Formats: sequence, C-alpha cells, structure tokens
Amino acid sequence: MPAEIRITRPCPAPLTERQEARRRRILHASARLACRGGFDAVQMREVAESSQVALGTLYRYFPSKVHLLVATMHDQLERMRGTLRAKPPAGATASERVTETLLRAFRALRREPRLADAMVRALTFADSGVTAEVERVHRQTTAIILEAMGQDEDPTDEQLSAIRVIEHTWHSALITWLAGRASTAQVETDVATACRLIDLTRA
Repeated sequence: MPAEIRITRPCPAPLTERQEARRRRILHASARLACRGGFDAVQMREVAESSQVALGTLYRYFPSKVHLLVATMHDQLERMRGTLRAKPPAGATASERVTETLLRAFRALRREPRLADAMVRALTFADSGVTAEVERVHRQTTAIILEAMGQDEDPTDEQLSAIRVIEHTWHSALITWLAGRASTAQVETDVATACRLIDLTRA
C-alpha cells in the first residue's frame, strides 16, 4: 500500500509594519460602521473607502464580510484583554474573577449593541471557510478566562471542558439578549452560574 501523502499549507508570512497598519485601519472601519448600523451597515465597499484601501486589497485581507466581522471580534477581545491586564478582576476565587471579567465584557458590549450584534451574527453565520478566524476568537476568549483564573500552568482537561461550557453559555446568552429574549439580569445570572464550574475542577 503506498504511503499516505499529506499536503500541508505553508504558514502565511508575517505582515510588514505597513500591512499591519492597513489591517488595523480596516478593522477600525469595520467596527465604526457596525456601531452605526449593525451587521447590514458593514458593506465591503464602504469599509474599503473608509479605511482608504482598494476594494481588491480589502478582499485579500478578508475574503468576506463574515471573515471581517469575526476578525473584528478578535480585535475587540484583544483590546479587552489589554484593559483587563491593566485592571485585573477582583475576587477571592477563580470563578468570581472569571464572572467579573465576563460581566465587564458584557457591559462593554451593552454600550455598543449594534457592534455586538454584528460580531455575534458573523460568528453564528461562520462556516468551515472561516474556521481559522473563529479559532482565533476561541483561543483569545480562552486566554482571557485563564488569565482571570490566575492559571499559570497548562490547564487540565477538566478545566478546559469547564471553559468550553462557559464560552457556550456566554455565546448563547449574548444571542438571546441581543434578540430581546433575555434580560440583562438573566444573562448575568446564567454567566455567573456557568462560571461556578471552575471551582469544581481540579487544578
């Protein structure tokens, strides 16, 4: 039997300083348009004009609006992570610190509900073609939760399972809140309840 042939895709080359600056402008333009009009307001041609890049260049960075908005969500999480590092959550237990972290994130999203709706809708619509961008959002969210936990070592499988349940609850709670089917109090209660799983895991 012939040996299995595996085809590996080369890793993309790192962006130059100029390319990274261009990418930043695109993400900022995406966020501004979403803040003003939500998911439907983020049109690729308008993003290109607002960020002062050619439309073809924009598509080379982000093949679709869903790619762009999921990347925008990652960018927003990255900013949030920096804020949390500057002012870490208080709390006697890991679950209390994670709860505070996610509720601070929820309050930030409540201030820009149209942006929140656009990013969550894109994450929900994302298919297999957006896997890399979705995975980056997942890794960033997990890193934020682990930092709130004060987890310096590699997490156990049990902890990672608890984190996945928390992320699922967080995503579902945002969807129901944005759809008007859950109150702010319900979201906060559900998130806090899910976060208690952390204290039941073994470090």
